Amino acid sequence: MKNYLFIGIIGAIFIMAVSALPVSALASSQSPDISVTSIQGPSVTKKLQNRASSSWPWYITRASGITAVALLLCLVISGIGLVTGYTYRFFEPLTAWAVHKALGLTMIVAVAIHGIALIFDTYVPFTIAQILFPFASNYRPAVLFGAKVGTLWVALGIFAFYGLALIIITSLIWIDKKPKIWKSIHIFSYLVAIMVFFHGLYLGTDLTHGIFRTTWILFGIIVFIAAVIRLFRARSV
Repeated sequence: MKNYLFIGIIGAIFIMAVSALPVSALASSQSPDISVTSIQGPSVTKKLQNRASSSWPWYITRASGITAVALLLCLVISGIGLVTGYTYRFFEPLTAWAVHKALGLTMIVAVAIHGIALIFDTYVPFTIAQILFPFASNYRPAVLFGAKVGTLWVALGIFAFYGLALIIITSLIWIDKKPKIWKSIHIFSYLVAIMVFFHGLYLGTDLTHGIFRTTWILFGIIVFIAAVIRLFRARSV
């Protein structure tokens, strides 16, 4: 045991001594044919900094999109809870409506950030017109049942944004003044959820396979079940 410990100590001292030698000394001691030259160009640290500075829009787009989806799921569930009355078991009526309203406003902000960040993306650049108008971009053309449908998945995201904005605006100004119109428009929130589902399913870089895609499909199933429940309670808003 002592012999092994002694050999280990000697080996450690040898490794530290060799590590302390300059690279040029090691090269000259091993072979006269080996030479060390410095490589011109940015360092690894500089390359990482350049990559981070050029890819930040993609990270913001990704994070804001995930945040918007999480808020949408909470919004749908809370809306169902308000209709069925389950939410009132945990919150008072005014608090429940305030939470639902806050979720909607926060979501529209997250969606706006999701779109604005694309303008600054250098890898997949989008213009303002391509973000505001459906089918104006040429990013990932879609084929549906053998037919070319243009950039359908991008367009669904844009339609969802306008639909969400319409739902929130009418909720702020018509929920008391024009309840029937507000109710009819509010039902379209489930259509918005469907558009968001397919928008993310075919464009999300994290949703191509694995646990994230499975989770996303589970999200779609939950929204579908919630929509069915809501339709059965459509007369009791």
